[in-house]
Amino acid sequence: MADVLPYKPRTGEIPTDPGVYRFRDSDGRVLYVGKAKNLRQRLSNYFAPLRTLHERTRRMVTTAASVEWTVVATDVDSLQLEYMWIKEFDPPFNVRYKDDKSYPFMAITLADEAPRVIVTRNRRIPGAKYFGPYPKVWAVHDTIELMIRAFPIRTCSDSSYRKAMQTGRPCFPGQIGRCGGPCSMTCTIEEHRAMVDDFIAFMEGGDERFTRELTKRMREASAAMDYEAAAKYRDKLASIDAVLGKSALVLAADEDADLFGIAEDELSAAVQHFVIRGGRVRGVRATAIDKEIDISGPELVDQVLQRAYGESGDIPRRILVPSLPDDAAELEQWLREKRGRKVEIAVAQRGQRAELMRTATLNATQALIRHKTKRTSDYVARTQALTDLQDALGMDEAPLRIECYDISHLSGTNVVASMVVFEDGLPRKDQYRSFNITETTDDTDSMYQVLMRRLAHVDSAPEPLPDPTIEAVAGEKPRPRFAYRPQLLIVDGGQPQVAAAARALRDSGATGIALCGIAKRLEEIWLPGDDFPVILPRTSEALYLVQRLRDEAHRFAITHQRRRRRRDISTVLSEVPGLGDARIKALLKHFGSVAKLRAADAEQIQEVPGIGPALAQTIQARLSKGAVEKP
Repeated sequence: MADVLPYKPRTGEIPTDPGVYRFRDSDGRVLYVGKAKNLRQRLSNYFAPLRTLHERTRRMVTTAASVEWTVVATDVDSLQLEYMWIKEFDPPFNVRYKDDKSYPFMAITLADEAPRVIVTRNRRIPGAKYFGPYPKVWAVHDTIELMIRAFPIRTCSDSSYRKAMQTGRPCFPGQIGRCGGPCSMTCTIEEHRAMVDDFIAFMEGGDERFTRELTKRMREASAAMDYEAAAKYRDKLASIDAVLGKSALVLAADEDADLFGIAEDELSAAVQHFVIRGGRVRGVRATAIDKEIDISGPELVDQVLQRAYGESGDIPRRILVPSLPDDAAELEQWLREKRGRKVEIAVAQRGQRAELMRTATLNATQALIRHKTKRTSDYVARTQALTDLQDALGMDEAPLRIECYDISHLSGTNVVASMVVFEDGLPRKDQYRSFNITETTDDTDSMYQVLMRRLAHVDSAPEPLPDPTIEAVAGEKPRPRFAYRPQLLIVDGGQPQVAAAARALRDSGATGIALCGIAKRLEEIWLPGDDFPVILPRTSEALYLVQRLRDEAHRFAITHQRRRRRRDISTVLSEVPGLGDARIKALLKHFGSVAKLRAADAEQIQEVPGIGPALAQTIQARLSKGAVEKP
């Protein structure tokens, strides 16, 4: 493959103005749309030497056959044009959203003569005012049921409304007290419109005003001994309290904001969008995103905000994000023009906002895990994943048992390894193993040692006694050394790790076992002795399976490594502020043993040169805490 793309324009041809660019394939299909403040500077990144590009970026530029650009007057214009072209062309290499707009909303049909409140998934009703989204349909119905007790607006269908207005007989929902529109013959169109305005004002955060007003009216009616009216006001207050009770106050009572929590990895992301009105969460939307090309966190925030507000008229005063996009000022101006008032994009850094951002990010992390494991929970998808993996690696049969290995350490100390096992595409946690590595030169040597220890038992029958070189998880019963022979070994890493694993297979004499490695940065699969990686298709079931194996091996290795850290005195001391390597060595040399150092008081520790009273107290307290926490 040539290192220079044939369609690369000369540098002088590309303007330095802001604009929008499009990559097209040989058939003229738009592959990718992007914007830039400086087109020449941005496009030069795509035409760098191919070996330096991210794998997915390299795949995009080599698939393309041409690039074109459009210069615009301002950065805001480029943002608007980029959004319009993404919606028009749906480029395959731009981020892909997986939510399918399936969330239920509460909508008030303001374009109708007598607006009604409905539950809908259609976001294109002319003139409608939307609230939500809600996680479940029943949550919308519950909210509406409580709201119409306090603000009795129309709920009947358009046909029922027309029939009632023509005949002068109340609609059926009105007869049973479920509709408060003019068709129920209890109010005029003007009075009903005022109730609709109050309904919307309350949903937008005006709850305190209505609570105060209804409380005042209830007391006045009670003082005038109009107990029937007072009871009606009391019931409305109860309904309002019930609605407010469903959503706790998370920010200041007068704050309207949208908050976006984002969790991402190399290929996917999950977004939790919290809609906050009057300080309360009025709606939540979860969105899964597939990243078809390499983008940074701020770039992803940019895309998420464009998606969220491109066609939405409900833009709040403040938008809280985990990181500011590079064109935050242009986004604010774009949103201000759409809203008609000032909009601020800010990072949630402290206080209630930061706490809510942590909650949203935690929810996004869990959603990302569900998104990545969704396919493997389905039998058909698992079967397809194993078949795809067999084809990609050139295996004779599908790998029904796969073992994945990862190395973890802390600056070269506490080196451990993990082995996780998947059978038929599902994890077998009872067969996970963790390894302690006492002496090693680097990660490749560690990988070689671990696999030699594993492969020494690959053809032996399972034994009832545990291997003393393998650390069992506390509280578990003794398990066999290893179970069945794997069809495939996966190592976390690229060519060096795969070469070390291949050497272990060769030196152990194990045959009939396939081997590959997954390089995290580029999500590419390396085979022994190959100069180029295997690139699995972006939507491949096999890629999801291999990623899940790699992530599980990494998680299990980190868990074991952290467990060992609590027993390592050097690691404990390194966590004390102001205590560097030289002072740690001086402490251990002065006391001669870990036991004596743990038994020493602050005055004895202070005798070591360079250790003052305050630092001695901190060391003594930290060692006492570590002794209590020791397994």
